[in-house]
Amino acid sequence: MDPDARSDVNGSPPAGPGADPEPGGAATTSRELYWRANLRWVVGLLVLWFLVSFGAGILFAPELNEHRLPGSGFKVGFWFAQQGSIFSFVLIVFVYVRVMNRLDRHFGVDEKRPRSGGSPGAEGEAE
Repeated sequence: MDPDARSDVNGSPPAGPGADPEPGGAATTSRELYWRANLRWVVGLLVLWFLVSFGAGILFAPELNEHRLPGSGFKVGFWFAQQGSIFSFVLIVFVYVRVMNRLDRHFGVDEKRPRSGGSPGAEGEAE
């Protein structure tokens, strides 16, 4: 097979170094900015999850175990190892969804929902 005849899933030629698959280059730049913003949030939230789950539950557990949760008597380090990391993960998921929805709207890639009460697959149908 001729290497120049290859194409991606959409039938477009592969984008090599310096290649600009979109005319004008604006879409490529926008996609790159979107992806960079996405990666910054993913890395930041993963670091936060690591600090809460591994850091508070294991590394800093001896220091945290000197304190107890009010009303329960559980040591704080034990609580983070058992429950806190799970609660933190769920909270991080909600933060990620909210941030990504905002990023999607900002870059114009948000999901368009039909305004009429039609079925989700009916967006492209003629009325």
